[in-house]
Amino acid sequence: MRFNTEGLFIKVSGVTSEQDALFSIGLGANAVGFEFGPTPRRISPNEAHDIVRRLPQGAISVGVFIHELPQKIVEVANTLGLSAVQLDGPITAASLAWVAERVTTVIRTLPNAEVLRETRSIEGVDYFLLPESDDVETLIDCLEVFADRSIPTPLIASGGLNSSNVVDVVQNFPVWGVDVRSGVEIEPGLKDPSLLGEFIANARWANANSYVERQREEWRNF
Repeated sequence: MRFNTEGLFIKVSGVTSEQDALFSIGLGANAVGFEFGPTPRRISPNEAHDIVRRLPQGAISVGVFIHELPQKIVEVANTLGLSAVQLDGPITAASLAWVAERVTTVIRTLPNAEVLRETRSIEGVDYFLLPESDDVETLIDCLEVFADRSIPTPLIASGGLNSSNVVDVVQNFPVWGVDVRSGVEIEPGLKDPSLLGEFIANARWANANSYVERQREEWRNF
């Protein structure tokens, strides 16, 4: 199921503290992401549970899973009451479908634009997020595919976004949303309040002053 949101969707990833989670939402982000896989921003389900239960009504919580068993993904998502799961790394079509039947919303991370050109849509996936790395060069390689309006699944731009380049991406490409991680950090897992505020403000400004139509009607509320 797709989120019932208006305007540009903004997700802050790699959140490891209640302070950063609440500050992100307070500044205008729609969602915060918790990484449960083997990353420098790893957080335990118990820690994330304490944060999720304190989020304001309407805030979207996303659990990020990397090479995780489908049963574990569903267990954590439903126990914590997560709004969505984000699936990184390889996963079989059967496992993805199994997860999609048991959680509310699925975000599928793709490594690059070429994979999206070949994929275009996957049963059970509500959103595509790409690229999966924080590499700006890979993000640049994705810009052409972000402009492809024939792709039926809403696209979330990621990969090295910061307060400067988010303006160019949002103003010039009809992405449904943006996802930031390292671009607003002092160190992995610790957000910089100034960078975070600047990123969200610039993303919102770029959306309000966009050169392209932001959200197609057929993307809403599936």
